[in-house]
Amino acid sequence: MASEGYAKSRIDQEESESLMQLVGFKIADELFGVDILMVQEIIRSAPITAVPNSPEFVEGVINLRGDIIPVVDLRKRLNLYDENSEKQKIWILILDIGGRVSGFIVDMVTEVLKIDEKEIEHAPEIIVAGLENQYIRGVIDIAGDLLILLDFNRILLLDEIKRLKKVAPAGKVPEAVS
Repeated sequence: MASEGYAKSRIDQEESESLMQLVGFKIADELFGVDILMVQEIIRSAPITAVPNSPEFVEGVINLRGDIIPVVDLRKRLNLYDENSEKQKIWILILDIGGRVSGFIVDMVTEVLKIDEKEIEHAPEIIVAGLENQYIRGVIDIAGDLLILLDFNRILLLDEIKRLKKVAPAGKVPEAVS
């Protein structure tokens, strides 16, 4: 009897280890997701200070409790920017990406989803063939809708990360990017 309890607890542990929690969000009409372990905070809106000469997809910086955080417009970065989305309130996902905290503007945060990692399917080759699409980790069927799981460790190219560091060096007031 004790061994049955142990076997059941091992199965429960294995199942919970294969479960992943995602924060779902929308850009335009597309559904995306990010691993909840990367999400530090979700902000409904905040005043964004523009930084001169920053990359086009960088909206500027925000002051979050004394920390200066660069804000990337994910809609522009993924080429899904819609002029109409400018009229609505924005959401900012504050993510920790390899120890670097950055904000990402999205149209709407939907919900926290629990998925089995086995449900993640590789994105079709045609989608990930281009260098700029290597940030797609996979796709998941959520009740008939496809959710694109993004790998935020690869969403910015190395030279873009260097330019972003110049926009908002760790906790300092931003300097102009040349």
